[in-house]
Amino acid sequence: MDIRAMNVARSYDTARSVTEPQPGTGSGAALTRAIDDFATTFREGEATARAAMIGGADPHALVEALAQTELAVETVVTVRDKVVEAYQEILRMPV
Repeated sequence: MDIRAMNVARSYDTARSVTEPQPGTGSGAALTRAIDDFATTFREGEATARAAMIGGADPHALVEALAQTELAVETVVTVRDKVVEAYQEILRMPV
């Protein structure tokens, strides 16, 4: 085998590991974290609301939890609207 071919093969092997996707670092991982954060915020808001109903939380904590939940829902709705808008734009593309 030619020495140049061996060097090319070795260089290819080292470069291939750089271009392969790493688990937990892509946009899918970011989306998963965002969804988990939304779910956590929503659960904490519900727990605070339940605690306020039975007298276990002060009104300030309830208002703060509701504001955080509202912001999370508005963010999710905005992202959903952008995704739908992008999908509609793709549908309008000529084939």
